[in-house]
Amino acid sequence: MNVNLSCRCKAVQGVALNLTPKNGNRLVCCCDDCQAFANYLNQEGDILDEFGGTEIFQTSQSQVRIDSGAEHLRCLRLKPKGLNRWYSHCCNTPVANTMGAKSPFVGLIHSFINIEGERHNTLGAIRTYVQTQHAHGTPTYPHKADKFPLGITLRMIRMMLMWKLKGMHQPSAKSLIPN
Repeated sequence: MNVNLSCRCKAVQGVALNLTPKNGNRLVCCCDDCQAFANYLNQEGDILDEFGGTEIFQTSQSQVRIDSGAEHLRCLRLKPKGLNRWYSHCCNTPVANTMGAKSPFVGLIHSFINIEGERHNTLGAIRTYVQTQHAHGTPTYPHKADKFPLGITLRMIRMMLMWKLKGMHQPSAKSLIPN
């Protein structure tokens, strides 16, 4: 299913193509880096859940297209070897996380994904809650892990290899990362 993407003020808009539970991972990350990103944007209340987790849908960069407002996109790294964290400068909406131009991976942040109705109908159930050692309080998540569970890690590696084999490792001409 194609899903509309936009920042809060609608200056940055795009589409995520063919999002399904089979071609991505929906998860909640409680890492200190995700929390620091929300803090940097002064958007903790809109990004983080009650335990400091950020909902993310991991998919291929080639499935993300920015149709307007790319000039408002900014990127930062909070740690020298950390993820590239994209946001809209116009209204400080977090957009996505990427590993770099050669990696087919993008983690779309929930606040940039515009889904009408229940998210689980389009993106599937949340597969896991990770980095919970950084969670606020005592999380009551159904399946939590301090690290990325082996099953999710292997699933993502398999997906990334398939994306490369299918030629989906290159960002689209209008994706977050220029060619």
